[in-house]
Amino acid sequence: MNEQLDSSGAAELPLAGLRVLDFSQFLAGPSCALRMADLGADVIKVERPEGGDLCRQLVVADQRVGDDSALFHTINRNKRSFAADLKQPEDLARIKELIAKADVMIHNFRPGVMERIGLDYAAVQALNPRIVYAAVTGYGEQGPWRDKPGQDLLVQSLSGLAWLTGTGGDDAPPVPAGVSLIDMMTGAHLLQGILALLLRRGVTGRGGRVDASLLESAMDLQFEPFTAFLNGDRRQPQRSTVNHASVHGAAPYGIYRSADGYLAVAMTPMDELARLIACEPLARLAADRSGWYRERDALKRALQDHLVTRTTANWLAVLEPAGVWCADVLTWPRLVAHPAFAALEMVQPLGEGAAAMQTTRCPLRIDRQVLRNPRPAPALGQHTQEIIEELGLAPATTAESMA
Repeated sequence: MNEQLDSSGAAELPLAGLRVLDFSQFLAGPSCALRMADLGADVIKVERPEGGDLCRQLVVADQRVGDDSALFHTINRNKRSFAADLKQPEDLARIKELIAKADVMIHNFRPGVMERIGLDYAAVQALNPRIVYAAVTGYGEQGPWRDKPGQDLLVQSLSGLAWLTGTGGDDAPPVPAGVSLIDMMTGAHLLQGILALLLRRGVTGRGGRVDASLLESAMDLQFEPFTAFLNGDRRQPQRSTVNHASVHGAAPYGIYRSADGYLAVAMTPMDELARLIACEPLARLAADRSGWYRERDALKRALQDHLVTRTTANWLAVLEPAGVWCADVLTWPRLVAHPAFAALEMVQPLGEGAAAMQTTRCPLRIDRQVLRNPRPAPALGQHTQEIIEELGLAPATTAESMA
């Protein structure tokens, strides 16, 4: 049985003792800070006294927890909130005191904003040479897109990613991913850089700066098909017109309708697959191995016509014992009812009473321990006074009312 590690065991976690200042909003930066909190860091979320993180009002599925969006609680659990107006000299001075006592600082302001405030890397490094300064932008610090809004759907569109998804054809539209995968990938990339700089700091005593952008992360996410594009004829790769799943994948790679649902079939020899499912039309088409990519639409169409005649369970009973990579295509209600999902213990509660909700836990395990923390996202400015007293900062003025 897996052991559980919650807030009571935080001192045992690998980032225990680190102080992280999270100035970021929405998803990419906050997801990076969230993972650091999961791993034991004390994450202080610095927010505007009026309104706070804009994600507090980014409501998904009409779900709120109190006055804030449920999404905000999902991405900012286990953090403390410090209210400060960076345009006010007394608040900015207090933030600089915080920076001097921090290990990591994360922000996702547009290029030039931190320079105007006086919290650019050079200024922060002068305050604290050991700090790791982490910045997220939409499109990098240079170039004609530097001031465009850095938003997941926009970057999926600009990066070409939306043209990799969805069944093709001359008139088929681009299809975005169903989740904010660029935001989350950028947060993961930023965390990798932060941890690398913290490791270097442990050896040299020197901090550093890491930058990640949504566009760079989107291109890195596409490295496999994009590399094929760069080293090929540089034409836009065409999506399959039948059960598309990969622009460069040969048949049978895709999702197929069965008599009662859907079946995913990954990489497997087409001739062997035709034999296993006893499909003579497919066997004839699959005899020429050189055509498994070139003629993938015809092969996949023949496969689809055959798979629809029996249930998913029937096909799995035939294919899985033979070592074919295949799977049922589950909806969330079916997934959460499955024993395999229950075994992961992936869901955890947050908060209590009227503010109670459920969300996912940290996906990592440390020393084989599952990481959980039931502490919900903070109210705006909830910990301002606590942090001032704890770290001996200048007495509160404008932020005092938010304590």
